[in-house]
Amino acid sequence: MKVIICGAGQVGFNIARHLAGENNDVTVIDQSPDLIRKISDQLNVQAIVGHASRPDVLERAGAGSADMIVAVTFADEVNMVACQVAHSLFNVPTKIARVRAQGYLQPIWRDLFSREHMPIDVIISPEIEIARAVTRRLQVPGAIDMIPFADDRIRVIAVRIEDGCPISDTPLRQLTELFPDLHIRVMGIIRDGTVVVPGGDDEMAIGDEVYFAVETPHLARAMAAFGHEEKEARRVIIVGGGNIGLFLAEALEAEHPNVSPKLIELDTKRAQFVAEQLTRTVVLNGDALDRELLEEANVQATETVIAVANDDEVNILASLLAKRYGCTRAVTLINNASYAPLITSLGIDVVVNPRAITVSRILEHVRRGRIRSVHSLPDGLAEVIEAEALETSPLVGSPLREIDLPPGMIVGAIARGEEVIIPRGETVIQAHDRIVMFTVADTVKKVEKMFAVRLEFF
Repeated sequence: MKVIICGAGQVGFNIARHLAGENNDVTVIDQSPDLIRKISDQLNVQAIVGHASRPDVLERAGAGSADMIVAVTFADEVNMVACQVAHSLFNVPTKIARVRAQGYLQPIWRDLFSREHMPIDVIISPEIEIARAVTRRLQVPGAIDMIPFADDRIRVIAVRIEDGCPISDTPLRQLTELFPDLHIRVMGIIRDGTVVVPGGDDEMAIGDEVYFAVETPHLARAMAAFGHEEKEARRVIIVGGGNIGLFLAEALEAEHPNVSPKLIELDTKRAQFVAEQLTRTVVLNGDALDRELLEEANVQATETVIAVANDDEVNILASLLAKRYGCTRAVTLINNASYAPLITSLGIDVVVNPRAITVSRILEHVRRGRIRSVHSLPDGLAEVIEAEALETSPLVGSPLREIDLPPGMIVGAIARGEEVIIPRGETVIQAHDRIVMFTVADTVKKVEKMFAVRLEFF
């Protein structure tokens, strides 16, 4: 597949890294010679210095034969015009654009991006995606990540194994004996920055981040098995009244009537604007690092602080201060990947990675075959994928134990009609089953082929 990526920032770099690693033909465009030099030195891609929306630059990048353009520069208008030019002059089939300014995304203007006007197939708003990701984590206290699949009948949960976890140091095959009615499957383990796709004899150790698939009604019992029985937060403090903080407060007001949110915003005008948009949320104007303001927000009786300001250091310090003053849990937005190794030792419970969230949304539309949903783990170590099995798939018709699955892939759950199946060795996948699987990055291409539409299908 030939893909043009406009923008060599963190998101553009990581999309290019994913796709180039899977032997796609990737060209990256950016105005910054330094970013282009970095991407040329580190990735096997073509890199061009230039203005991504200009026809001559897109032509030089091979737009005439491109299958897809992904526009993720820092300027919304450049992203939109690049997609328009790619469509009008080069007939590029698939166009994806990152759009941050919410003025473009209001429902009243929904026709703007139609084929007749500005033909963009997929609009990605990082702020909205991040707010959704945070609200999902709030639904499952104790989880460091939660991703719904198969119309939310299956959830993939990430938890950190802590002291006192009742199933640590237990071979995974014994989980079925210990919890015979618990519909879960451990799919992947992140240990010391590396991915382990576990077998039956593997054990979970203290400090591991474990990804498991669970049938949604069994979620509470599954979390209890991992030692997490926290109650859903009722009192929440949001640090930062930017777009993310505002969307998050709006979502809490609309979807969680039992939650009492407070929001802290430093800028006076922005605080006034946010207060006018919200109904139940108490908006406090001031510095989230000010102890008196945190006490005014009743931080000592707050279950969760969510730090989503524009500054990583403010988010980290506000989270640590809130926990020191009595808050139970901290959910923290961090853009700078270099902070990641420090986070757990500092005491932050959940890290929200905007780059990984945006990359996941883009990969859903890049993946070929009957791929329905993709969730990329931080640093691109692995992916959780939902795909539909076709009659021609090699997965269909034989017990799983007899199928030669690619190394680094594990099937976590199957949705068949209204039924959810946690697979065992004797499980037989049928055509049109929706399969949720965990796969390391090196195996993604093989997984795509297993779900590709073949000629004999027609």
